[in-house]
Amino acid sequence: MEVNNKRKALGKGLEQLFNSEQLNFDSIDKIEEKIVESVVSSKNDVVEIPLDEIRSNPYQPRTYFEPEALQELAESIKIHGVVEPVIVKRAIHGYELVAGERRCKASKIAGKETVPAIVKDFSDQEMMDIAILENIQREDLSAIELAEGFDKYIEATGLTQEEVAVKFGKSRSYITNLLGLLKLPKTVRDQINTKEISPSHARVLSKLDDVNLIEDLANRIVKDDLSVRELEKICSMDSMPKRQVVVRNNTRPYIYNSYENILRDKLGVKVLINKDKITIPFDSDADLARIFEILNVELDED
Repeated sequence: MEVNNKRKALGKGLEQLFNSEQLNFDSIDKIEEKIVESVVSSKNDVVEIPLDEIRSNPYQPRTYFEPEALQELAESIKIHGVVEPVIVKRAIHGYELVAGERRCKASKIAGKETVPAIVKDFSDQEMMDIAILENIQREDLSAIELAEGFDKYIEATGLTQEEVAVKFGKSRSYITNLLGLLKLPKTVRDQINTKEISPSHARVLSKLDDVNLIEDLANRIVKDDLSVRELEKICSMDSMPKRQVVVRNNTRPYIYNSYENILRDKLGVKVLINKDKITIPFDSDADLARIFEILNVELDED
């Protein structure tokens, strides 16, 4: 049976992006420009959308936006307008933002009521990929925000740390160390978010297993301007309680990649196989009915 894929086709660039095992770009901090290039086929793709009809990408890892930087962008928008359109997907009520949250926030500050936007259909998986990629190498994103983004991504997709590392072109130790920061006390995580404590200091602290000790050392870093080397020397003492490292073998069979590709070609959606389950995403009731039809599953509508 020939598959009739009713989902709107993504641009060639994005199709390659989401179908690839590894998301790899020469400069990931320019991801939005690559997304725009992929989804725009003509100027007619750009439309003006009311700002009050757009809600944030639920998978956006960034939670803090520098007020001064937003104000500078707002002043630029007052003069030049929004040069690069934001990207949104239709929602039940209004739109969900895929990329361009800073531009939306700055546009509101500038007194704008609408923003130029590209409206495209994205699955939740694709929105998560874009949200991570958009922020993965930005210096103004805190290590905690990025760690929370990866943590939510792993929980939502069921991928292992190693699989996520491969997909985003990072090492396994990078992902492991980043996620380890989430075990730090909230007061310390807040100090990382406000950049009082550097990610390098935070990684050293995350190896300890005493909350009070971690908080005391964090305050010493701020008060005494402890270097990373000085902190490492303190934490290497035998009297310091270390966190036990739990080694898990989460590597899934490599053949699962081939199975996913076969199902993706047949169903027209990105299927995930992991942890003894198969996840098949769908965009609407009509899309779900299409998948059942392809699978030759008859539903009793009585």
